[in-house]
Amino acid sequence: MSSTQQQGLTSGNDGHRGHEPVGELVQQASQQLTELVRGELKLAQAEMKEKGRRYGKSGGLFGGASLVGFLMLQALVATVIAALALVLPVWAAALIVTAVLGVMAAVLALSGKKQAGKAAPVTPESTIENVKADVAEIKRSAHR
Repeated sequence: MSSTQQQGLTSGNDGHRGHEPVGELVQQASQQLTELVRGELKLAQAEMKEKGRRYGKSGGLFGGASLVGFLMLQALVATVIAALALVLPVWAAALIVTAVLGVMAAVLALSGKKQAGKAAPVTPESTIENVKADVAEIKRSAHR
């Protein structure tokens, strides 16, 4: 660096920010930090919008797959009825398949009810008991 440049830096005549007051530098840093945070928030918002769109599309595709799977199961039921109809009257084949599906639905419903009973009540009882024990211990320690 030449002596002229050095003199310019020390005298503040060259337009560089070599000797600005500390308050002004802090204000500039604060402003730049604010702009940086705002920019990052805008970027995060744009990223979340894009992810939301993708999750929306995937939800629609899963919904479509579920519908097609349900229709496939209906076709399978019709196939089983048609196969049984080769040896039984059609009404008897349909009645048998309906009864089997009814039993399956009942078993699933009872299993679901049993699982729901195990989950009740909805309050986190063990956590509440732990918190009560912690509070009691804190009170006991405070009285010492």
